[in-house]
Amino acid sequence: MNNYSRDTLCELESCIDKLAQKIEDQILLAEAIIDLVIKRLSSLKDFVLRRGFSTQEEEIYFFKEIKPKFVSKLMYYNTIYKIEVKKPKGGKQALLEYINNEIFELKKFFDKNLDFYKYFRTGSTYLDHKYFIRGMHDIKLSLNSYYFEVDHNFSTSHDYKVAKIIANDMVQCYLEKQIYNIENNNGVKNLEINKANLKWTASKTDLIELIYALHVYEVFNNGDIDIKVIASHFEQMFNIELGDFYHTFLELRNRKKSSTKFLDLLREGLIKKIEEQDEK
Repeated sequence: MNNYSRDTLCELESCIDKLAQKIEDQILLAEAIIDLVIKRLSSLKDFVLRRGFSTQEEEIYFFKEIKPKFVSKLMYYNTIYKIEVKKPKGGKQALLEYINNEIFELKKFFDKNLDFYKYFRTGSTYLDHKYFIRGMHDIKLSLNSYYFEVDHNFSTSHDYKVAKIIANDMVQCYLEKQIYNIENNNGVKNLEINKANLKWTASKTDLIELIYALHVYEVFNNGDIDIKVIASHFEQMFNIELGDFYHTFLELRNRKKSSTKFLDLLREGLIKKIEEQDEK
């Protein structure tokens, strides 16, 4: 079950990357990706209802880790579509006010769901049997009215909230990037040549691992810089969207083997290259 789900997610992300390379207009891109995600989500739902889950652990993993990643993409691109369609044509101040208002809306959701944010962010599991098992809803656990309207065969009480958290993080990054560009007169134009000729061909997870390592070692501004700003620069340099990189970092921490897989490979590759040069 979860292998199929992960493979489907990887295929979806690959298709999204290809669309992002072809379509520059954010509104047209959002439309295309929304249509794509809806189709993949429908196929995933059919598979789940047909196959079912062999254990509670498998069901919890699916509704906590897998389904939200699909739904969050739908939420994210739908939000971006709305933001871009409604964006004012006025000057710098009007744009900044508009974007800051959108950020304020994200904060309202955060404040309203602070307890669940803490639960999710800290990787807690003690309420997973209530949050991520179908039919186990508890009205005392801050249920959204949305829950009572969905198909309970394919939803739990809180998988929607996980998706919303992931989507909001991506929207936050998108909006902060917009503010940065406006305040700097769309100032990363000098990176256009790099974007055209330099393409990141490893995985997004590998890039996030590298970004966190550079941030921790304080190689930028002597450490006096937010990791979101660093991530934004890498996104623009390589024309890539990293999404919820904080959640990806949590997944790195929870790896069964090495939590620094990519950095280990870089180290091994460099040492091998040095040894080969020494032998010449």
